[in-house]
Amino acid sequence: MNSWKRARSILYLGICTVAIILFVWYSTDGRGDESVFGSKEESPLKKNDEVAKAWDVQTSFREIFELYSDRVVFISTEQTVKLPQHPFFNDPFFRDFFGMPKQPQSRTQKRTGLGTGFILSEDGYICTNHHVVARVDRVKVKINEKVYDAKVVGSDEYTDIALLKIEPDEKLKPAFLGDSDAVRVGDWAIAIGNPFGLDKTFTVGVISATGRKDVDLMGRSQSHIQTDASINPGNSGGPLININGEVIGINRMIYSRTGGSLGIGFAIPINSAKAVLAQLKKYKKIQRGYIGVSIVPLTEQYAKQLGLDSTEGALVGAVVEKSPAARGGIRVGDVIIRAGGKEIGNFQDLVAVVEKTPIGKTLEIVVWRNRNRMSLFITVAERP
Repeated sequence: MNSWKRARSILYLGICTVAIILFVWYSTDGRGDESVFGSKEESPLKKNDEVAKAWDVQTSFREIFELYSDRVVFISTEQTVKLPQHPFFNDPFFRDFFGMPKQPQSRTQKRTGLGTGFILSEDGYICTNHHVVARVDRVKVKINEKVYDAKVVGSDEYTDIALLKIEPDEKLKPAFLGDSDAVRVGDWAIAIGNPFGLDKTFTVGVISATGRKDVDLMGRSQSHIQTDASINPGNSGGPLININGEVIGINRMIYSRTGGSLGIGFAIPINSAKAVLAQLKKYKKIQRGYIGVSIVPLTEQYAKQLGLDSTEGALVGAVVEKSPAARGGIRVGDVIIRAGGKEIGNFQDLVAVVEKTPIGKTLEIVVWRNRNRMSLFITVAERP
């Protein structure tokens, strides 16, 4: 009996020993020990001076993201739209056959949209794109975990800029607005937004072009900043930021054949947006300057006949009766070569100067007439 107990003890001890050995093997050489993979030495690049410079840039990116974590907002919209009736529902025979009412009931559907914005003031003014909030019934703004109902103060389709207002329960942190005129090709470009509803997505690229015009099919002549920082649906209205953490543009649209980013995005320069936002706050709309002329192309042949060395300038093809231009003495055939102290290269330059001139202000316009320069003074009116 004692021998049986001794044998059982030895067996039990042997089983425990094997279990301990297996456990140690599993912990050290088995799949549970990750220390067996990778080099035991530190990466030599960690002490590289060039890598240290990259670390400085990386740190700047992190700081910009933290700086704008509660300055960039998530915008959601809701719109009720009427759905078209099926053609059969308008046929009396089918209505009688199926026992349908003589007056078919209208069908509606709620549609939702997403966008981005950024805070302009401590008391709740927010910038976004016009197309984000156009013709919607309800706008909500989310700042981190807080959601507010937003009012559309004013919205301008031409520039694609909208101004929203919320009533926050505490002071907000406005964005830092930079100088878009100082932007150069090759500068860092950072986009923060909500593409596809993915809140506060951070993308980095460079400025790939400035002064891009006629980038859409709406006939707008305003210039855009071009960037390869990834912009996708949902980024609209968000800020384009420089390496100093300043907003230099409002992300507006992308060039794409698929609907996704192909590395070409466009932003509205913040310097252009400032004047628009100020007018939207004051007037709820944009008061654009108007002088009442129609411009036609100036060909090289006609320029030579007029005694001009180039085709730069805006050739007046028609003058609206009783318009500011008519009262100021502009005639058909005049070539506007300077306006408001700026050289006019084409009709887009003239439109830009006139539209930005305050209503009621007198604008000096230099025209080329009878092979001579002539200064005229036009009082700018509001575009009808």
